[in-house]
Amino acid sequence: MSAPKVCALHVLQDEVGIIASPSRTSAKDFFWIVPFGVATGVALDYDAHAMRSLGVDQQRQDRFETVSNVGGIYAPVAASGTGYFVAHITHNDLMRETAVLSAEAMADATILNQGLKYAIDRQDPQQGDGTGRFWPHGLSTWPDGQSMPSEHAMNVWAFAHVVATQYNGPATKALVYSVATTVSVSRVIARQHFPADVLVGSVFGYLIGGYVVHRRSREASYFSLSGVVTTNGRGVQLSYNFSH
Repeated sequence: MSAPKVCALHVLQDEVGIIASPSRTSAKDFFWIVPFGVATGVALDYDAHAMRSLGVDQQRQDRFETVSNVGGIYAPVAASGTGYFVAHITHNDLMRETAVLSAEAMADATILNQGLKYAIDRQDPQQGDGTGRFWPHGLSTWPDGQSMPSEHAMNVWAFAHVVATQYNGPATKALVYSVATTVSVSRVIARQHFPADVLVGSVFGYLIGGYVVHRRSREASYFSLSGVVTTNGRGVQLSYNFSH
């Protein structure tokens, strides 16, 4: 199977696993689910006030929208693509794996984001009365808005979590998570999203990145590849560990 087909299969498998993940919730998960739910509720209550306090400044909005586009979409995609080709040339397996996993995580985030946006149907700060109404006109004019969750936030946090896990040094973590935070904040300042939108997008993106990198790491541990010498010459042996 070709590399693109393998990636597509992985993304499909990830989406199924991500959508089914609520059914695997354990008691310990509530230690983060409850705070996340409370924080989202507080953010939703504060959203309209936050945007009124921010005010309207088109020049500032354009500047921060550019920052968020570069940091949230263009840079992560370019980093994954460039990393893959550099790794192929230099035979750097870790870099190649990171490039592939980060690309898969961003694809997963994008697909899930689109489904959630249409299901939640929230107006963004520049639509309607600027308060971020959900399903403002019911099905009659659906979809009315795609503000929640923030796609840029989901994308960059999924990318950041993969890279920070693969290269887990403090400098790398500080860099990628700083970029992710900057993108999230920029989406609000650019008046493209409310605070609650970027909060939900950031958390979902972080979880998706973690899901992808840990799932693929577990899968990789099931298999081992080694060289062998046979009567017909040298070969490669693929082994599966059934003890997992």
